Amino acid sequence: MLRALLTSALCLTALPALARENFALLIGANQYQNLDERWWLKGPANDVQLVASYLTTQAPVPFDAGNVTLLSDGVPGATPPTLAAIRSAFADLTAKVQPGDFVYLHFSGHGTQAPALDPSTELDGLDELFLPIDIGTWSDQVGAVENALVDDEIGALIDGLRAKGANVWAVFDSCHSGTVTRSLDGADEEVRTRQLPPDALGIDPDAVAATRSLGDPRAAEAPFDASQGEGSFVAFFAAQTNEVTPEKNLPRGKPGRKPQGVFTWTLMEVLAEFPQATYGQIGQEVLRRYAVKNLARSTPLFEGDLDQVAFAGQGGTRVSQWQAEATANGLTIPAGTLHGLAEGAVLAVMATAADADADALGFVELTAVDTFTATGTPVERDGKVLPAELPKGVTLRKLDQALDFTLTVALPPPGSAPADAMLAVMDALAEASGPRLSFVAPDQDADLRLAVLPDSPRPEAIWVLPSTGLAQDLAATPSVSTTDKDGAELAATLADTLTTMARAQNLLKLAAAVGAGNLDVQVELLTRTPQDRTLRPLPFTPVPTLIPEDEVHVLARNNTDGPVDVNVLYIGADWSISHWFSGRLQPGDELKKGLFKISDNVLGQERMLVVVTPAKPQSPVEDLSYLAQDALDVTRSLGGTAFGDALAEAGFGETTRGAVALTDEGTADSGPAPAILQLDLRTVSVD
Repeated sequence: MLRALLTSALCLTALPALARENFALLIGANQYQNLDERWWLKGPANDVQLVASYLTTQAPVPFDAGNVTLLSDGVPGATPPTLAAIRSAFADLTAKVQPGDFVYLHFSGHGTQAPALDPSTELDGLDELFLPIDIGTWSDQVGAVENALVDDEIGALIDGLRAKGANVWAVFDSCHSGTVTRSLDGADEEVRTRQLPPDALGIDPDAVAATRSLGDPRAAEAPFDASQGEGSFVAFFAAQTNEVTPEKNLPRGKPGRKPQGVFTWTLMEVLAEFPQATYGQIGQEVLRRYAVKNLARSTPLFEGDLDQVAFAGQGGTRVSQWQAEATANGLTIPAGTLHGLAEGAVLAVMATAADADADALGFVELTAVDTFTATGTPVERDGKVLPAELPKGVTLRKLDQALDFTLTVALPPPGSAPADAMLAVMDALAEASGPRLSFVAPDQDADLRLAVLPDSPRPEAIWVLPSTGLAQDLAATPSVSTTDKDGAELAATLADTLTTMARAQNLLKLAAAVGAGNLDVQVELLTRTPQDRTLRPLPFTPVPTLIPEDEVHVLARNNTDGPVDVNVLYIGADWSISHWFSGRLQPGDELKKGLFKISDNVLGQERMLVVVTPAKPQSPVEDLSYLAQDALDVTRSLGGTAFGDALAEAGFGETTRGAVALTDEGTADSGPAPAILQLDLRTVSVD
């Protein structure tokens, strides 16, 4: 979340590192000589010139004109974007970049899908294609489209840049769904869609449709998986599954307007206006303008480390904000307890998603909060009073990063040295823990109980027991030693231990409270072993037992008449939280994806949560990855540093010891309520 301190930090992190070079490769494909002229485009040439002008004159980091390569027909002095020219440009760029360099990639032109040359590498059995101008037709002999730039190759080209240590931002203003669609704006001849139906390339459209229905719709949104490399990676896509992206004469209503990709034009507008924003803020502002200005019906997709400041190649701070809707009770947002909100919290009202905190129009105080929604009413703060008339599409921004989950902790009885040491620093412990932890007397009901166990392997420690006060396995029970710490270290270490456990505990409490809901979304969990590669259902009851190398997959189908977002979280017995997946399912879409496999470091009772939430068109995909946290060290001896404690408080991390990701797998106001499906797992060793 942006704070006053972060505003200054943004100005620093946006500056280029010493000796860093910034490169750009801009590709615009317009006239496809081997295709009927009705499939030609006019906007990509204008797109790359617009982007080149922005990068060399207005970007927050300097792009030397000699480092900006244009591949586009119709641009004087530019090289036509044939497949060979694109490959050659990537090779030249890869040879030049050094660790820490920044690379901006822009693809404007047609996209489509074709049956995959190797179906096992694609979740949906389809290759996503970007079309160079020398694109050919489908060849039955080789099972591919001549001169197509296939998603796997795009990923490999980007991986080559990242392997050199370059930070990459790739923008795709093209379509990849390959569905036949009429013009988005009816008879407006100025509008063209950047999508080529498969049959225009001689591909059997029935084969594409049949294959797509079996797979992962996100494979159509993201044309490749560039998951390898040392440098960071962010990708912006102009359209999601079953959508097309248009080009129009822009700027609308202005003399001298010319064909431009709507996505490219809007992105450049936002970048020019907000040069210090994070990628996440930029994406949200693009979505807001799409909705408010009715620019297009598609919903762009944004992936990668979106908390980075754009062009900086460095990490930033998460900006948690949501587009608000005016209701009779106030401003309502699609976020609630799950997102760390609580009644009484004050949120800033922003005119745009990329404004700085200081530009807030005013503030609202949350008066009603449930798991997935919250409503706020105006409140005066910092001398600001919220205007009665607000611009369209205002955003409510969370000003405090801390999650407001609460957990009750029973204190140990006094009289022992460890207990007395802890009770002596209660004020510091309460301050470090924040409002999420409530401490009660030893005889009160509680979610967790602190205890001293004289007969245990660590009699000098404070043990953290479940609500029953009983521990089945002390080796897996968290404890914090007291004799090797001063008061400040003891308070900080205990607070970190308890808040880490609180996040996991409260996710489980939320899951139990929300339940399966009434969403008509079918979710099935599947498993398979190295010996038997056939996927079989994984029952919710009784608790299934998994052993190392067993895999878990998810199969979901959206039977509703609107989009839904799906997140998969895994809560380990070591209190870790892993985020395995987030994505959007359009009506009728199916998701088939391998999630994780059990590692050799099995732990015991673990839980997987599948969170399904209704989504509105042209809204950001719900991404709960911020809930991830590393495993808890159950024997906390030496206290951590202040910086380490700050990182722990942020809650970011993606590791669990009980499961590892399958990185090589290819598989209205009152509406239905969200759902959280919970699956208990028991992981055991084979010994």
